[in-house]
Amino acid sequence: MASSLTKDSATPGTPGSEKTFFGHPRGLATLFMTEMWERFSYYGMRALLPLYLVAPGGLALSAGAATAIYSVYVSLVYLLAMPGGWFGDRVWGPRRTVAVAGAVIMLGHLTLALPSSGTFYAGLGLVAIGSGLLKANISTMVGHLYKGPDDPRRDGGFTVFYMGINLGAFAAPLIIGTIGESVDWHLGFALAALGMGLGLVQFLLGSRHLDAHSSVVPKPLSAAEKSSTLRKAALWAGIAVVAYAALGLSGHYTLNWVLVPLTLLGVIIPVMVLVRIKRDKELDRAEQSKMSAYIWFFVAAAVFWMIYDQGGSTLSIFANASADNTVLGWEFPVSWYQSVNPVLIMALAPVFAWFWLALNRRGKEPSTIVKFSSGLVLVGASFFLFLAPLSIAEGGHKAAALWLVAIYFTQTVGELLLSPVGLSVTTKMAPAKYASQMMGVWFLAVTAGDATTGLLSIAGVDLNRPGIVAMEASLAVVAGIAVWMYRNKVKALMGDVR
Repeated sequence: MASSLTKDSATPGTPGSEKTFFGHPRGLATLFMTEMWERFSYYGMRALLPLYLVAPGGLALSAGAATAIYSVYVSLVYLLAMPGGWFGDRVWGPRRTVAVAGAVIMLGHLTLALPSSGTFYAGLGLVAIGSGLLKANISTMVGHLYKGPDDPRRDGGFTVFYMGINLGAFAAPLIIGTIGESVDWHLGFALAALGMGLGLVQFLLGSRHLDAHSSVVPKPLSAAEKSSTLRKAALWAGIAVVAYAALGLSGHYTLNWVLVPLTLLGVIIPVMVLVRIKRDKELDRAEQSKMSAYIWFFVAAAVFWMIYDQGGSTLSIFANASADNTVLGWEFPVSWYQSVNPVLIMALAPVFAWFWLALNRRGKEPSTIVKFSSGLVLVGASFFLFLAPLSIAEGGHKAAALWLVAIYFTQTVGELLLSPVGLSVTTKMAPAKYASQMMGVWFLAVTAGDATTGLLSIAGVDLNRPGIVAMEASLAVVAGIAVWMYRNKVKALMGDVR
């Protein structure tokens, strides 16, 4: 990346004479590389996870159990983004929180690399905790590099930053997935640890280029708040230790004693957060109205992510068992399917940006609601498309790899319609009191969707059955049509937000 660093020709010491990263503050290079390596480790491990869980040389679990574990893990990552942001705001500050998060993630991957099923779940927990700590805080530091929301480089900076996410996500399955599947599962997990280690070193060496605000704790806890928080944390930790020790000693412990509470929390907490904000009497009438509209978007998004994130579990497990994973006679690792989405994002995102701008100039750009509902319909269509390879497999044949690529393509187009819109309406419709928390609320839609998938799997629902796939597809399409049909009501609730 050194070649992309340029130095303006102005006199040293004058504004604009410092080194830049594609015309952006030098600190963006540090955050870009840190996020790229963190996503490399995260998506590499995630590509291996469901395959390792069902593999005879792995944990040899059923497809249902593997999907439940995968879904609970992903929901936890997004659920923990809110307390992760809280740590950055109240305890350590963003910079220290990200450094600690990187170390926790690396330790988690190293724990996964140990050839022991006993330590495997502890490793998953550590990666989830570290990812939650890092997710909100590293984006906050990108914002700190710019002079407020009106800095003309700000949006471009976030675009460059998100390219790092997709670069890491694209490369990870090709490298970590290949080594994990073809050589040794635990070596693959170790490569994920190496990736996070490189990201952490990059962050520590380059942190001097970050804005000074990144080291500041915006709203530090008072002594009384620290004491109260520690007491509550110790109490709940003590209850958990005693409960699980009793279950273990009595011989009644099973994995579901962990999975079921976590999936229930993944559904209950998002509902509780939305209810708490909606019932806050300090919000004025306009803010209350916008929150009523936002709930429509939130519920619809949860349905979207419930289906979309099965691309890493249900579809991956299907591909492993029932797809012909070859191109022109050359067989490729199943984990490579997880590189399809990020490469499509990198290819299509600029096209979508240009297309919306061109339509906007003609006054024909679709509204937020139309884009959102279209994304839902497309993710539903992807699962209607999934019925074809399922039917082929039921006939005793292997489904062609292109069927799965077509499903991922349809989901990616849906993501490009829904995800940027969801992020935008979240920031625009956030009540002033909850402005800094609402991005975490948006992530809770992912938590709710994945937790629902986890609950279905724990309940014994076979998510690879055509009837279940058709039901999920229909749910998404109906949700998309409902959002569109009630668009005038939702627009009225949105007030001045468009």
